[in-house]
Amino acid sequence: MNQKSTFKPNLHFHFGMLLLLCFSISVESFSQIPRQFLEISVVPDREDWTYKTGQNVEFSVSVTQSGRPVAVENVRYVVKEEKMEPIKEGSLKLKDGKATIEKFTMKNPGFLRCEVFATIDGKEYRGIGTAGFEPDKIKPTVKMPKDFEEFWNTGKAELAKIPMDAKMVHQPERSTDQVDVYHVNFQNVRNSRIYGVLSVPKGGDKYPAILLVPGAGIRPYFGDANKSVRGAITLQIGIHGIPIDMNQEVYNNLGSAALNGYPTFNIWDKDLYYYKRVYLGCIRAVDFLVSLPEYDGKNLGIQGGSQGGALSIITAALDPRIKYLTAMYPAMSDMTGYLEGRAGGWPHVFAGNNLQKFNKPEVIETIGYYDVVNFARILKTPGFYTWGYNDDTCPPTSYYSAFNEIKASKDVFVVPETGHWTYPEQGKKADDWIFGKFGK
Repeated sequence: MNQKSTFKPNLHFHFGMLLLLCFSISVESFSQIPRQFLEISVVPDREDWTYKTGQNVEFSVSVTQSGRPVAVENVRYVVKEEKMEPIKEGSLKLKDGKATIEKFTMKNPGFLRCEVFATIDGKEYRGIGTAGFEPDKIKPTVKMPKDFEEFWNTGKAELAKIPMDAKMVHQPERSTDQVDVYHVNFQNVRNSRIYGVLSVPKGGDKYPAILLVPGAGIRPYFGDANKSVRGAITLQIGIHGIPIDMNQEVYNNLGSAALNGYPTFNIWDKDLYYYKRVYLGCIRAVDFLVSLPEYDGKNLGIQGGSQGGALSIITAALDPRIKYLTAMYPAMSDMTGYLEGRAGGWPHVFAGNNLQKFNKPEVIETIGYYDVVNFARILKTPGFYTWGYNDDTCPPTSYYSAFNEIKASKDVFVVPETGHWTYPEQGKKADDWIFGKFGK
């Protein structure tokens, strides 16, 4: 059953939480969204920010400091389809800190974004508001390879031949009277290993399990004991084949050097592309979870946001042992959109300066085997999805391209003003959804 609900926060009070690691409401995953010294609010005139194609949208603008209008300089606006060239731009005159930018529309399904810029004390600030035009009718641009499922079945068969060789190290300093915490690692393809943090409820019972897949970046991980207190085994993994408990400086150095630009490593070859090892590594993490004696044998979920949102959908599509998924603004969705004159998904392979480098037949071929859209087309797992319209990192056009292809049961919770971040309510709804499926 499809269900669309819309959260209605105070649009002038951006006090929420930023998703830093993976889709989770654990302490290490969130920090407060920083408010700007100059607050610029840009709000479409419909309550749900959603329009029919051909309908006009008006954007209401409010520029304040500490909740009051202030004198600002160089106020200007830009209206455009997300990530595209401006449709119209110009200066904006405020009256009591407010203005209206009116009568824009789209002929085709998609998202129209209004950006407002204002300067105070020599610093320019930015605010955005995005109108959705029939997003449920957005169609993907990426093509499905004829041998898509055969390609991944071959990869899974290769993985199955490799012994898991799991290693677990108990972390007594992080364990509690309710949860045991372990650093774990196990064998993956290409002579690599997957590293993660396992949290297991104490009590001697059998429990459901959740695989937590990460957003983009290189960082340490700390697990999610909170979900284990609630009654689920959790495994939070890294994707880079490196230990997850080193000093932050090590990850900073890797991000600046050896792993800088990893989303396009070997993208010219579908068999050697960086994410092949990652996708198969997520399946190997499922192998590990279902091997645990504490696992109840039937209730297995997966959660992730951004890159993790992509991995959540992808892993569930490839592995029927996963019964439920939650995904937040999935990256890697309809990445070829730019080749058709509209926004594509992160990592924006065909955008800007990347276009000349990567607009090659072999890269486009590779993308077909790794794009979330094609996994969405074969997905059979029920899911819960949440996102907003103001996402600069993963444009909503891209993830609606994937979401609209999903035939499995799906619930979506849209909070239009959010971008590449979430309110705590979104995390709570996702967790309540998956634990509800577990009967908890």
